[in-house]
Amino acid sequence: MKVIITDPIAAAGVKILRDAGIEVDERPGLPPDELVKAIPEYDAIIVRSATKVTAEVIAAGHNLKVIGRAGVGLDNVDKKAAEVRGIKVVNTPAATSVSVAETRAKTFSWNR
Repeated sequence: MKVIITDPIAAAGVKILRDAGIEVDERPGLPPDELVKAIPEYDAIIVRSATKVTAEVIAAGHNLKVIGRAGVGLDNVDKKAAEVRGIKVVNTPAATSVSVAETRAKTFSWNR
């Protein structure tokens, strides 16, 4: 499996993918027109919030099987276009839970 990551994600996440034998290309900041040209060679794409996975990107992704959003929400993914093509769209809705909890804990400790 070949995955393109177009927004910065934690190095630990990239390591997990590589350790699983997945070929990973990290290309943060890839312009939309270049993403459309590059996407046909990938089975999956991982984004955060900067990259827009549009209907055009999805249509060009002939091998695309999974769109992963590392974070909450899917506003930057054309879910309908993915559904039509049978592409699975996943996200990490609890991704910010730990940081929110840590922030809250620090806030309460500052008040003491």
